[in-house]
Amino acid sequence: MLCIVCSMANCKKLRLKDAALKRMLSVVVVTLLGVLLLIVSLRTNTTPGLSELDEDLSEITDIQSFSEKLNLPKQNEFSIRLAKINQMPPRNRDLYPKLAKDHITIVLYVHNRPQYLQVVVKSLSKVVGISETLLIVSHDGYFEEMNKIVEGIKFCQVKQIFAPYSPHVFPDSFPGVSSNDCKEKDDAGKKHCVGSPDQYGNHRSPRIVSLKHHWWWMMNTVWDGLKETGGHNGHILFIEEDHFIYPNAYRNLQLLVSLKPIKCPDCYAANLAPCDVNLRGEGWDSLIAERMGNVGYAFNWTVWRKIHRKAKEFCFFDDYNWDITMWATVYPSFGSPVYTLRGPRTSAVHFGKCGLHQGQGQTNACIDNGSVNMQVDDIDRVANIRPEWGVHVYDNQPGYKAGFKGWGGWGDDRDRQLCLNFAEMYHSYNTSLSAVTMS
Repeated sequence: MLCIVCSMANCKKLRLKDAALKRMLSVVVVTLLGVLLLIVSLRTNTTPGLSELDEDLSEITDIQSFSEKLNLPKQNEFSIRLAKINQMPPRNRDLYPKLAKDHITIVLYVHNRPQYLQVVVKSLSKVVGISETLLIVSHDGYFEEMNKIVEGIKFCQVKQIFAPYSPHVFPDSFPGVSSNDCKEKDDAGKKHCVGSPDQYGNHRSPRIVSLKHHWWWMMNTVWDGLKETGGHNGHILFIEEDHFIYPNAYRNLQLLVSLKPIKCPDCYAANLAPCDVNLRGEGWDSLIAERMGNVGYAFNWTVWRKIHRKAKEFCFFDDYNWDITMWATVYPSFGSPVYTLRGPRTSAVHFGKCGLHQGQGQTNACIDNGSVNMQVDDIDRVANIRPEWGVHVYDNQPGYKAGFKGWGGWGDDRDRQLCLNFAEMYHSYNTSLSAVTMS
């Protein structure tokens, strides 16, 4: 009897040990799975969209093959990868499944100034109505720190696009630097190098020409190359990585867009800030009509078509700045003054201290003490534009006008042709698709 009791006790101990072992194994398995999931997550976030690249590439492949017919530069592997990522759907659709019916899409174009980008993203997070719309972030090349900041946005739907023909994506060939490129004031005949100089005798600098290339590629892509904005009849707002956006910006813009046909039917756009970036507004009880500014500007597809028809003027003007090119040659070619409508108080501020893509890194960031102390009064937190206001029109404002020859930096025939190709890229592709469908 004692033996039986002892064996029963032993059996009980064995069962307890077996149960404990099973629990321990379960914990180990769960832990291992968690570690594996973490590794996969980290790898996925290190390079943009790698886990999704093979979902549906048929349309992307067609675009690439047709691009070759336009004599666009031969893409390297990284450029092709970026072009595929551009076709990915927006993120955060689970958090914001529907966009507001009258939403104004916001496009933020950036290069590689992460401290600047953190400021503008933080300001956007506090904008009233931001969750109603889509934010498109257009990158001039791929930079990991910039990508991580954008991937952290949770306050609205967000889509990233990367310029696949950015000079920063081509380290050893055009549009980047080629080994046989002419440099500075080289004589192409004597040096046996490639390139045509600008009006001042200087050869191209990829770092400089990327400014104009990115803006033009972005415009053509946003208006004519994305499913999310295709057929968009409303306005699209364009801001840059060194623009601080006030909380009332979106609501003010909605008011300006609705009032523009009534108050200023000849205005081409709506602006969040004065054309003089040093001003904060007049503070009047009046709307303002003035020349187009380059901080927080919004226009519709009809205006884009007018701009697009001036592709040759844009692409052949010898100035590396997109905005000066527009002021000095594109807008004057419209035949009448190009006005924009804005409020008497700014809703966006340019805070950048340096241009030409400087300011990346901790040591040379162009922000005081690594931050921006922007005063936001109570009046700037809510819409402060009144429908009953009249319009004050500024005539004969100073600035770049027709006749200005440009600052140069844009004389290379290859840059001009690439610019023209961007203008034709989506139109030629869509025409080709239509022809295939009809046949």
